[in-house]
Amino acid sequence: MKPIFGFLLAGTLLASCSAPKADEAAAAVNVQTLNQQFVGAWNAKNTAQLDTLLADDVQYAQGATRFNGKSEVADKWVRATMGTIADLKLYTTSSGTDATTAYEAGTFSTEVMPEGPGQPAGEGEGNFILLWKKNKKNAWKLSYVQLEGLPVKIK
Repeated sequence: MKPIFGFLLAGTLLASCSAPKADEAAAAVNVQTLNQQFVGAWNAKNTAQLDTLLADDVQYAQGATRFNGKSEVADKWVRATMGTIADLKLYTTSSGTDATTAYEAGTFSTEVMPEGPGQPAGEGEGNFILLWKKNKKNAWKLSYVQLEGLPVKIK
């Protein structure tokens, strides 16, 4: 009787550890949909919608530049660069999700607006990571942004 009990116990433990629970799998999100919301709001220059997508403790990094918190990121990144960038596009090379986090990484391209009348427009490109997390209200919020841009090319 003891060997059968051991096999049953081992089988139960393996079964409970081998697959994610149905509610955890259902809680995962489509990160491409989240990023489409972000890109759509950016390209529409909708700062109010972008504000609703940012986590309270969001972090932004680009080279040596770092901004922390929703207010600083919204002011020093979103609003400061909104008028200089158009037609943002993301090209995904890696993504992943679980019940509380989602990320997408890859490359981006954008049009860089002229600095003034008679100045040339440019093309920007580089690498990105966008990390989303669920907040206490179970809403997905952009938690971390990392951009590494190449020098802007004149069109």
